[in-house]
Amino acid sequence: MIITLSPAKTLNYQTKVPFDNFSIPEFLKDSKELIDILKKKNEKDISNLMNVSSSIAKLNYERYQKWQIHFTKNNARQAIFTFNGAVYKGLNFSEYNKQDFERMQKNIRILSGLYGILKPLDLMQPYRLEMGTKLENKKGKNLYEFWKETITKKINEECDDILINLASKEYSDTIDTKKLKCEVIDIVFKDYKNGKYRIIGVNAKRARGLFANFIIKNNIKDVKDLTKFKEMNYKYDKNSSTNSELIFLRT
Repeated sequence: MIITLSPAKTLNYQTKVPFDNFSIPEFLKDSKELIDILKKKNEKDISNLMNVSSSIAKLNYERYQKWQIHFTKNNARQAIFTFNGAVYKGLNFSEYNKQDFERMQKNIRILSGLYGILKPLDLMQPYRLEMGTKLENKKGKNLYEFWKETITKKINEECDDILINLASKEYSDTIDTKKLKCEVIDIVFKDYKNGKYRIIGVNAKRARGLFANFIIKNNIKDVKDLTKFKEMNYKYDKNSSTNSELIFLRT
């Protein structure tokens, strides 16, 4: 079972990591190609490209200039402990033991605009580059054209049964599901609001992290056991779910 997650915009390089083991991202040569393009852009270029404020553009301009292909624990940090968004707050590392961290490393994959695919314990230098960014490169006009073949091939190598998609559409669209050998199951969380069930972004993000945590801590291998998830008062809805989409509702 492989679980896909989106990255987060906010990063944490300050707090102590709860597990010392680390790995190195597999596609650093590809990442360097993108960095070489980004290093040629000034702060205004970055602001326009990413549609961000001048302060965020300045921060990321500096990050790109400092980025180097030699990764160490002095200039990088494990990805799963660095991303600091709502999804990652649902991963309760204080309750993890060595086996949990090893299971997490085996099963979770983070899709990234800069790194392609990150294992949880892959060292990561700070960056911001969303998958939807229209960054022209040698493979095309955007990051989907740059990464799709690489990411799809890698997932095919690692996933021989089920892919649990907890990534947002922006990131999951970089996987060519038609070429995957494994079954893909999307997990959807909806809240009842204004007379109908709908996806509430911040709630769905937090639930995705809790769902990933639920799989890892309980060592879930059977799809049927996924329906037992009840965090944040979400409950599996059999009537609206399908074989390829498990829907959890909250009133």
